[in-house]
Amino acid sequence: MLTALPGAFAFAGGSYVSESRSADSGLIEADFDADQRCDFAIRKEILWESETATNSELSLKEAEYIRAMKSNDRTIGYNRWPRFLG
Repeated sequence: MLTALPGAFAFAGGSYVSESRSADSGLIEADFDADQRCDFAIRKEILWESETATNSELSLKEAEYIRAMKSNDRTIGYNRWPRFLG
């Protein structure tokens, strides 16, 4: 997942599930019980960054990484956009 932060930086992951740009927090939360949701960690990795990218460019880059990592495939990830075509 990529998270857009001020300055058009794009990060993989997020400090909390609801920070993700296109992942559905409800789908993610359904996979974990209350105890697990109280104690979990997410690792961040900078995959790409830009101080000048427009929102359009950021969305294109996000879609590129989602497709490359297949995080829109329901057996792998939570992204529902862009639609997984198999």
